[in-house]
Amino acid sequence: MKLRRNLITLAAIAALGTALPLVATAQADYPNKPVKIIVPFPAGGTSDVMGRLLAEELGKILKQPFIVENIGGAGGVIGTERATKAAPDGYTLIQTGVGQNAVAHGLDPNLKYNSITDFIHISQVHSGPNVLVVHPDAPFKTLKDLVAYAKVNPGKLNYGFTPAASGHMAMEQFKQTAGIFMLGIPYRGGGPMMTDILGGTIPMMFINQDVALQHVKAGKLRALAVSSAQRNSLYPDVPTVAESGYPGFEALSWSGISALKGTPQPIIDKLDAAMVQVLKSPAVKQRLESQGFVVPTPGAKHYTAFVKSELDRWTKVIKTAGIKVE
Repeated sequence: MKLRRNLITLAAIAALGTALPLVATAQADYPNKPVKIIVPFPAGGTSDVMGRLLAEELGKILKQPFIVENIGGAGGVIGTERATKAAPDGYTLIQTGVGQNAVAHGLDPNLKYNSITDFIHISQVHSGPNVLVVHPDAPFKTLKDLVAYAKVNPGKLNYGFTPAASGHMAMEQFKQTAGIFMLGIPYRGGGPMMTDILGGTIPMMFINQDVALQHVKAGKLRALAVSSAQRNSLYPDVPTVAESGYPGFEALSWSGISALKGTPQPIIDKLDAAMVQVLKSPAVKQRLESQGFVVPTPGAKHYTAFVKSELDRWTKVIKTAGIKVE
């Protein structure tokens, strides 16, 4: 009996010894088949554009197809939750971002995933401001004008917002910072909201800078301020909220790429190095900057700290505003 147990033990050790080189080889050869990137939003929006740009560039560098799978719903939460059920082998990556990985935690403390412990954050991909725009018939020429009116007429101004979107959070932070009260009108998406502000149904909103640009250039909207710390290249004459009297104000839309917790470190290292190469590419930089986006510092260390800081920031804003998940 003892001899039999010893033989079984030796066989198990031998099998493990055979398996370990195979695992190491699989990690060294990564990727040796197509890689899926889950984009937790529908096709066509900024998140989808960023995901497809990244898939194209990583495919060139790592010599395997990177395929985008759009899984929309609940502001990115459904696709993100789905991603956590994949194997942590590097062949399913997830696009992370401000809504699903920062704002969502403040809105719903019972999320089925934890953005800090369930993912390995490989690299930020982009960031960009929202711009506060008003209908041209609105009397406000500056942010100072708007705040002065709101303080004298609390609750008489309203604005449009898409719940949990970066523009929603920018407006909540702005109201708290400026100490004003305005009424928010919720919309299902940026398209209907844009239609209403162009038609004069709502007087103002915060929205992504790339979406508003054509209407600002055409004189159909007036830009009062951008929510980044520095002025945006697409809006060189538009001041920041910070320089309009609210130092330190910053509210960004951003995305990045992450893997599942447990993904082997050699694979993470390979993806990290590839992302550095992507974001240093002159073609990628030009493409992002031409749309008013900022190319962030690449790398896992920076992105991990950034996700944590954004989660803390928006949880505090949401708690202060008393926003509840519907």
